Amino acid sequence: MIHLDPFERKILRELQRDASLTTAQIAERVGLTPSPCWRRIDRLEREGLIRKRVALLDRRKVGLNAQIFAQVKLNAHGRANLDEFGATIGAFPEVLDAYVLMGTMDFMLRIVTQDIDAYERFFFERLSKLPGVQEIHSTVALSEIKSTNELPI
Repeated sequence: MIHLDPFERKILRELQRDASLTTAQIAERVGLTPSPCWRRIDRLEREGLIRKRVALLDRRKVGLNAQIFAQVKLNAHGRANLDEFGATIGAFPEVLDAYVLMGTMDFMLRIVTQDIDAYERFFFERLSKLPGVQEIHSTVALSEIKSTNELPI
């Protein structure tokens, strides 16, 4: 863990809310002048606290109306190749998030597709055909109550 002073915490909060802000805008909001603000942002990027800056899209407005959470259990042979399975699902653009789990299931995936029919095709043609997959339990999200990428710093 890297020590963050109060200004750096404020900078990170502002960037999480809107990464398109200029250094001058961030500096004004956190109570610094632009030069020291830029140096702090540069350090946070170099040290890896800021991994990248992105635009967050509205998935429904780009036609991705189905959001599915899939729990995947691998057989014994599959568990020996967790990295291989992880790399394979990491290459699927439909899989937005993937987590290794403790418990009865091995992975939790967050998947988005155009609709349930598209998920069905993804499920039968790609996901269920991966080597080592024993079980897949899919849960369709009906509505989204909260979705954020902002960390509580």
